[in-house]
Amino acid sequence: MGRAVVVEAPGKLSVVRTEPEDPGHGEVVVRVEWAGICGSDREVLAGTRAEGFVRYPVVPGHEWAGTVVELGPGTDPELLGKPVVGEGFRNCGRCAPCRRGDTTLCTADYDETGFTQPGAWADELRIPARLLHVLPDGADLRAAALLEPAACMAAATLLAAVVPGERVAVIGGGTLGLLATQLLAASGPAELVVVDPRASRAVPASRFCGATGFYSPGAAPGGFDVVVEAAGAPGTGAQAVRMCRRGGRVVLTGLAGHETEPIAPADLVTAAVTVHTVFGAPSRAWTHAVRAFATGLLDPAPLITHEFPLEEAERALRLLEDPAVDTGKVLLHP
Repeated sequence: MGRAVVVEAPGKLSVVRTEPEDPGHGEVVVRVEWAGICGSDREVLAGTRAEGFVRYPVVPGHEWAGTVVELGPGTDPELLGKPVVGEGFRNCGRCAPCRRGDTTLCTADYDETGFTQPGAWADELRIPARLLHVLPDGADLRAAALLEPAACMAAATLLAAVVPGERVAVIGGGTLGLLATQLLAASGPAELVVVDPRASRAVPASRFCGATGFYSPGAAPGGFDVVVEAAGAPGTGAQAVRMCRRGGRVVLTGLAGHETEPIAPADLVTAAVTVHTVFGAPSRAWTHAVRAFATGLLDPAPLITHEFPLEEAERALRLLEDPAVDTGKVLLHP
């Protein structure tokens, strides 16, 4: 018998006993060591996730790391016992976007671990082996649980294409923004600043992530070659465009619920900026993040602030909703 956190319907969460499931053809079973909680998991519980992007009842958990403990038919025997992370999107692998590598833009119906398929808030996770990324033996699986958000930020940094000596800004000092900062620091920018209204984020930004400066939104300078927006707050998209030099590059990753300051097309034209957007992490971004982690260029461990056993998932979610608590990444430990 195992355990899993189940959201039966919006507002209804429980920890249940589960029967083990044999892996099907091409599948493996992973023993989950650590699983992360993010804003989209809170949306699942609250019932605010966009229609079509969740199917109840569901076991949440798309950020995770674990060990392969069982193999289904047609899988590589060498996977057994390996430390792994895994992509969430259950892409078809056959449509035109998948064939060109844009696996998050698959034309098949949306299907993702933790939203429409059982996720990692459980003792075990059954997943297609083709979605796995193997980690080095002895890898820190606690830190590796952050490789899913790191892969999303890797998608952003690959689009940003920073070259040594450029001036770079990251808007947002949360987990996503600080992961992006670490990845961008590896590109050798001449200046790398983080913009966030929470002054408490200045220390992790500089000490752990390679930032050379930290600003509140009202004091942030401009003229940057690249601006990565990772806050998803109203107005941050427009701010990213304003902070970028003429002819520079902007990458938008956040989703603001109600945009009070929309980006005007005229501003984009006169600024001559190139704007990229990120939706999830395609396979190439996962590969980039895993390689950076394996070589030590990416270290998510300092961004973890709280850990809870699986049975306290609801308490962990309440903590994230408390504005009085300055949280980084919160993990569940099955």
